[in-house]
Amino acid sequence: MKFENTGIENQTAELSRLDELMTSLGFVRAGQWDYERVTYDRKFEVKGDVYYLRVQGYAIEGEVDTRYAVIKLLTPLLGKHYYPHGVEYGEGENFPSSLVSQCQSILAQVKEGLAKINA
Repeated sequence: MKFENTGIENQTAELSRLDELMTSLGFVRAGQWDYERVTYDRKFEVKGDVYYLRVQGYAIEGEVDTRYAVIKLLTPLLGKHYYPHGVEYGEGENFPSSLVSQCQSILAQVKEGLAKINA
């Protein structure tokens, strides 16, 4: 599921400040990066099912491994994890409305944090 028009897509931020913001909101970057891209995930468990709110971005300046990159964010996604196949984001997935609302609230907090970073 894509979260369109959240106000964070196409926003930019310095990687170190973005890492701080995302960590403060419960996201993990861990090893999910390469020299040009980053992926932040926040895990949710609802009634035995596992879901991930994912925010991805790519470097428009610098490289991710230097921590001095400037990252441009993409449209956030919500996916359901299926063991052992991975995460599915398809339109055929059904997501609990309470989870969707919670994710929208978190993304609004990301937007507010980005506004402070870029002020």
